[in-house]
Amino acid sequence: MILIALLNIAIFQGVVLGIIILKSPIFKSKANKYLAYAFFSISISLLNFVLDDIGVYTNIPLLSFIDTIDSGFLFPVFIFLYVAHQIDRPIKKSRKIIWLFVPYLYSTILDVFEDLTIITDLDTSYNFVLLFLNLIQILIILFFIPGILIYAFVLICYSKNTQERRWLTHLWLLTVLLFGSWILTILSGIFLEYDITPIMKILTVVVAFLIHWVSYFGIFKFRLAKDQEEIRALIHKRKNDSTADVVTDVKLSKIHEAKKTESFTKEHSYFKKLEDLCTNHHIYRDSTLDRDKVAEMLGISTGYVSQLVNTATGDNFTTYINHYRVEAVKDLILNSEFDNYSLLAIGLECGFSSKSTFHNAFKKIAGTTPNAYRKKYK
Repeated sequence: MILIALLNIAIFQGVVLGIIILKSPIFKSKANKYLAYAFFSISISLLNFVLDDIGVYTNIPLLSFIDTIDSGFLFPVFIFLYVAHQIDRPIKKSRKIIWLFVPYLYSTILDVFEDLTIITDLDTSYNFVLLFLNLIQILIILFFIPGILIYAFVLICYSKNTQERRWLTHLWLLTVLLFGSWILTILSGIFLEYDITPIMKILTVVVAFLIHWVSYFGIFKFRLAKDQEEIRALIHKRKNDSTADVVTDVKLSKIHEAKKTESFTKEHSYFKKLEDLCTNHHIYRDSTLDRDKVAEMLGISTGYVSQLVNTATGDNFTTYINHYRVEAVKDLILNSEFDNYSLLAIGLECGFSSKSTFHNAFKKIAGTTPNAYRKKYK
């Protein structure tokens, strides 16, 4: 029962994630379209396994069409097409793409033929034909799936983005592990004639893990990192100045000790230098920024930084820095160039360290959530 529950969750997650990828403007792209189709195909395979395991096909024979359209063959095809489009090396001619779906079409026709053989109780001559057709299917499994996965790996090597190449390689390895194990299991069951059901159950758990892993690391983490990279490039383009970079090693000359006795106001020399670091050097974009780093930049003690900020602004150091981050987020939200990027990616690129920190700080300072702010002013 635990296995069935896990698989049901994986099926639901795969379908929902596929729909989100296809419908959301954040994830919408030619490459992600094929990743969504891969989720749908593997979800149908899992559904087929679950229905067969709990005896639905026996009780409701009409639903056996799901077994016939089992799309396990399509998963590696869609992964290959996803990789090809992700690194911008797609197959240009549609006729070539059609050939990639021939093995699935052949497998489906063979399943229909086998069902007709059982229903109509055909003579032994047809059994020989069926045996020959199954042999062809085995050859397809042995050569087509490994071949297309090898080709996918060759394409991955063309990626110039390290993070992209790492993500695609991990996805490829999991796919190879899954289908390599599946092929070995099928062949062992055919030639050694033993029950492969326990192994197939283990493989379905691997599939469930694959869907969960791709959901988090592939769709969320990778997309988030890519968005941040593009946002950073746009910010630098807008500024067109080296001072737009995040500066973490700025060191200013020390002011004479006597000047430290000046009253802690916004006109204080150290506070002005801190304002300059935030306004012109954008040090707030460093998510690891703390009082120690600022103290080192200014050449004063950590306690002095706290006392200076608290007295001059009435806020603590964290709130003071977050004010700059929130204003930076607002600026990007109002700019149409950043409409297709997620709010979290914008928040992280402006210096917030996590989703919760970003949302809490923005609501505290702006009086509304980032999403409500975007809807109100866009």
